[in-house]
Amino acid sequence: MTEPAGHPVPGPAALFDPGAPDLPTAPIGGWRTAIVHSVRHPTPRSVAIRLDVPDRVDHWPGQHYVVRLTAEDGYTASRSYSVASAPADPQLELYVERLEDGEVSSFLADELRPGDPLEIRGPIGGWFVWTGGRPATAVGGGSGVVPFVSMLRHAVDLDRTDLLSLVVAARTLADLPYADELRAAGARIVLSREDRPDRPAGRLSAADLAGVPVAGARCLVCGSAGFAETASRLLVDAGADPAQVRVERFGPSGGPAPLF
Repeated sequence: MTEPAGHPVPGPAALFDPGAPDLPTAPIGGWRTAIVHSVRHPTPRSVAIRLDVPDRVDHWPGQHYVVRLTAEDGYTASRSYSVASAPADPQLELYVERLEDGEVSSFLADELRPGDPLEIRGPIGGWFVWTGGRPATAVGGGSGVVPFVSMLRHAVDLDRTDLLSLVVAARTLADLPYADELRAAGARIVLSREDRPDRPAGRLSAADLAGVPVAGARCLVCGSAGFAETASRLLVDAGADPAQVRVERFGPSGGPAPLF
């Protein structure tokens, strides 16, 4: 799918409109050849990729991109990854968890270098987004926190971090993407295999959502199927309107991020 270069979308200031919680049509972009600006390995099993994208269509926080690799014999493999950068960021940032049998993720984590070209398509998606126009509570597990990092960065740009509440979960702090940034933003951190000063090790529970604003808020859940089911149920039990709970579930071979 392609679209005219310079397809207009609202800038960060226009995205914040308290009277319009959602804009009618999310931006969408076609295939581009991006150039890798930088490659960073936050953990041995992950890679954060910064891309320069010509004629980029600005995304909304919560959208994702497809990455396509093409072998010399013409074989192609594609996977989707959530965007971590804010719309106002001049570069696009994707976070990829390396899967042992992942033909795309292993290449991106092990072989990609600054200056390399990379085929991408996006932004994609308009249902699982937050543009800053209403309060939102986001609950993410593992790599499922990545779209919420984009939302957090956008909230910082708008100076409206008061509108976004974050609860994030992982096995250990070292397994949590963007742990320092999330911790500095005041996110509630739930670790299933590591004690914290304010919480013993354990899975996400009702106590972790106590006091988190859910009434009248858009509630976003992102993680593996099991995590998403648990988090969604806990949010509804805490008083969230089921119609306002939006879920992204990840599997091992698709979706914006790998399995948690």
